Amino acid sequence: MKTNHSLASVVTAGVLAAISLGATTSAWATPVTYYAVLNGAAEAPPNASPGIGQTTVTYDSMLHTLQVQVDFSGLLGTVTAAHIHCCTAVPGVGTAGVATITPTFTGFPSGVTFGTYDHTFDLTMLGAFNPAFVTANGGTFATAEAVLAAGLAADKAYLNIHTSVVPAGEIRGFLVPEPASMALLGLGLFGLAASRRCTRRQA
Repeated sequence: MKTNHSLASVVTAGVLAAISLGATTSAWATPVTYYAVLNGAAEAPPNASPGIGQTTVTYDSMLHTLQVQVDFSGLLGTVTAAHIHCCTAVPGVGTAGVATITPTFTGFPSGVTFGTYDHTFDLTMLGAFNPAFVTANGGTFATAEAVLAAGLAADKAYLNIHTSVVPAGEIRGFLVPEPASMALLGLGLFGLAASRRCTRRQA
């Protein structure tokens, strides 16, 4: 995970540039997929839960959607809540407040030790974010989306599953871009830079 940090910082800058400048290259129109393995060792503080899970989170900046897919099993306690936290001060470590809807993802399995989940959130709607996250990050859904997108790209967002045995969080994992998504983002940055060079030459 640590080897991705320098590239992730470049990706973060690219995400913010694309949002602020309204970049419309085909690469930016492509959804970006993030992945994480969930376990107790990744919690803060770590715990010895035998629970395990994996998640795929797909962010589409053109449609303003966030698809969250989760598989989990073997939890010590039953699920009480699940959500994405953002943004930590340091990539890959630490804790942060809840960014997505509270107290839990819409329709996430509750009162169980295993399950699956698949839901797509409309980031332009009230039900997508924690109101406190919106207030703390510009006060609009657009600014909240930009901050969450940058946090995802920078390895500063994580998905957490809370349970009755470990209320603070039994298993979690930091979301990192899948290799294919990182390559597409790189193409987007290249295209944006080329476009700027062309514009300067024509001026």
